[in-house]
Amino acid sequence: MLKDVIKSLIAIKQSEIPFDVIDRDVKLPINRKKIITVPGVRRCGKSTLMMLAINDLVKNGVPRENILWLGFDDERLVNMSVEELDEVIASYMEMYPDIPIQEVHMFFDELQLITDWEYFVLRVYKTYCKNIYVCGSNATMLSTELSSALRGYPLEYETYPLSFNEYCRFTGINADSYLEQDKARIRNAFLEYNQSSAFPEVVLTDSLSERLKMLHGYFDTMLLKDLAEHYRISNTEVLRYFVKRIMSNLTKPTSINSIYNDIRSQGLKVSKNDLYEWANHACDIFMFIKINRYERSIVKEQNSLPKYYFIDNGMRNAVLLPQSNDDGKYLENTVFMQLNRIKGENEKISYFQGKGECDFVLQHDDSVLALYQVTWNMSDVETRKREIDGLLEAASQTGCEHLYIITKEEEKDITVDNKLIHVVPAWKWLLEKTKINQR
Repeated sequence: MLKDVIKSLIAIKQSEIPFDVIDRDVKLPINRKKIITVPGVRRCGKSTLMMLAINDLVKNGVPRENILWLGFDDERLVNMSVEELDEVIASYMEMYPDIPIQEVHMFFDELQLITDWEYFVLRVYKTYCKNIYVCGSNATMLSTELSSALRGYPLEYETYPLSFNEYCRFTGINADSYLEQDKARIRNAFLEYNQSSAFPEVVLTDSLSERLKMLHGYFDTMLLKDLAEHYRISNTEVLRYFVKRIMSNLTKPTSINSIYNDIRSQGLKVSKNDLYEWANHACDIFMFIKINRYERSIVKEQNSLPKYYFIDNGMRNAVLLPQSNDDGKYLENTVFMQLNRIKGENEKISYFQGKGECDFVLQHDDSVLALYQVTWNMSDVETRKREIDGLLEAASQTGCEHLYIITKEEEKDITVDNKLIHVVPAWKWLLEKTKINQR
């Protein structure tokens, strides 16, 4: 019976090849003879990346019969044990006895739903097939957990909601045009992108009410399944309040201790250690991304108050009541998400805080590569001075010469205290910064 289900699911997926999907900026490698893992937040397009890889394989002459795709979120498979995963290989071999198993490309979607799946994948990789792709959305797909179970075999391609370049592609905006009318469309698209959701399915949904329902559904699933259920958190009322408090503190250093005191003052029961663990778990499921203050001392860095950036502006907008001054916060979150997409190996992002502040310090090991300040506009004299002074102070402390201020629309190069500062409109910076190692 199980084999019949597996065979049917494999055949159905093969019948859909080539898949009708929109290109993404990131491409999964093909024929690398590696385990390719695709972790990321729910609904961000991980499965689509695998479909695009299959389309590339077919273009390169791989027959669709050589593709084994199985999605483990099918209700008939969710109760499978790791021992029963052998039925997947047996079912495929019965379907195609003349195809050498080493020539098969295996794609496993949401495989993390099966306990101890890592050992199955490792055994298949060593015994049968060298081209394996696995995607999933909860913490068991984290590289830190995979590295011990898969012993360094996987190549990881972490996936996020749409970049602005991808958003333009999904909404039919020509982002490569130099025509003035197209530039106006790009600027308008950026204003929408900055406050809307970048989850692919939401972007492709026309109805505002449907989009809001989808975003609330995504948020509740992350909160109740990925956080509460996965980490066995029973106090979901306090968990929801805690997550919303971190969301509301977007772009600011966040004191878990202060939130703890606030929760206790309301008569709610929770331990401080629980809150610290919940914050880490929320990052593990890709809801937040945490950065620390720039410090030369690792101890000081780890003891600094972190900032938590949120995975999607539109979801935050749907869950929290939007405020009139949120444009700048969303812009900073947008810039951070793009920096996080394009940062290379051994690079990290932190924030600078001295007498003034600088939003982002991008560094490779101990070397600071670039400093970024983000502000909605600099027309106000005090705002302009604050942003420039914070950037110059960070430059003085880090020795970095590559200085940027990203704004809604201002564009110019300015020199202050013999330091060249590039003021760049966000829409242009976002489109230029679509590839790793582009600064």
